[in-house]
Amino acid sequence: MATDGSAAATSPLDPGLERPAFLELFFDLVYVFALVTLATILAENLSWAGLAETLVLLLAFTMIWALTVWGADSINLTRPSGQGQFIWVAAASLLLAALAPDAYGDHGLLFAITYVVIHLSSSAYYILVVSLRRPPRRSVRIQIWEAIAGVGWIGGALVGGSGQLAIWGLAVVVEYSAAVLGWPVPRIGRSRPRDWRLVGARVAERYRQFVIVALGVSIFVTGTTFSASEYTMERGSALLVVFTTIVLMWRIYTYRAGELLTDAIARSTNPALLTQSAAVTHLVMVAGIVGAAVTSHLVVSRPFGETPPSWAAVILGGPALYLVGRGVLDFTVFGRISRSRLAGLVLLACVAPTVPLLPPVAVALLAMVVLLLIAVANLVSTRRHARTPSPPMLG
Repeated sequence: MATDGSAAATSPLDPGLERPAFLELFFDLVYVFALVTLATILAENLSWAGLAETLVLLLAFTMIWALTVWGADSINLTRPSGQGQFIWVAAASLLLAALAPDAYGDHGLLFAITYVVIHLSSSAYYILVVSLRRPPRRSVRIQIWEAIAGVGWIGGALVGGSGQLAIWGLAVVVEYSAAVLGWPVPRIGRSRPRDWRLVGARVAERYRQFVIVALGVSIFVTGTTFSASEYTMERGSALLVVFTTIVLMWRIYTYRAGELLTDAIARSTNPALLTQSAAVTHLVMVAGIVGAAVTSHLVVSRPFGETPPSWAAVILGGPALYLVGRGVLDFTVFGRISRSRLAGLVLLACVAPTVPLLPPVAVALLAMVVLLLIAVANLVSTRRHARTPSPPMLG
């Protein structure tokens, strides 16, 4: 999936592109289902292998979502052709999410083919429909690299067994490495961030919406897990702890950096590069929120008893991963990392040795307290200091 055009990042095709279209919000509903599916897969196969398999799938879905977001700046979603492209990607993504639970089994080949077709057909759309008046070099570059990665996706599905994860993991590394390098191709060159037609206000809003989608998935998993279990005080307390954790994640995200991302992009020396780098930080945060959804499934279903190491890794690792992404977002917007994020990571590390002695709900409670302390520190800082965006200098 790709877009083409040489317009600057701040020059949209029309004023309507400055904010996300309603169709884009509709598109996100598919990714609610996808993230719920991935959280369920990991909760039911909580092991290092299960974590690796889920991570590969999450990266695959995120690549489709991110390129679709960037591509929307170059197409007119009020026209049938643009709407048809978005609906096609949504429908294919829905099939992809439905196949995900058995992606490493009998449905692996269909999953791989669907994934590759999404990318190649989207690139073809931008080449044949969007880029009629411009050399479609960027779309050609991306199509070449997705075809290379597609060999790995389809080959891994054909190999199956233990080799499938390794080959798919390599295919994901190829895709993301190519994206970081600008999809370089001999004689065609590479894409530069300023080549993308990215409208800062619209893309920043789409990133915020992706975080809200992930938080909504955590709430959905929490509620469905509780409703499927016997109603007891123990499970009620677990429900309160995990829901409070989700609320705190939302609060910490919106504190300054999340709200000021649009202004930071506008002030940046290279807004397109800042917009693309912000995608990585949001991916890390979404991965942490998915970890919170898995925590909800585990803790609400069994709040007491022993806490296996794999459970502890998710209960503490989800907030830790979230804070890493949130800290990098601070740097993206303000050119510095908040000390409260670093302190939170240190506190979570200090909690880790006590995990074998505590039931799951107590571990989740400690993680919640760490996030609560960060939220309080943010509130105090807001009252004492006013801060404006100061993004780092980007070449």
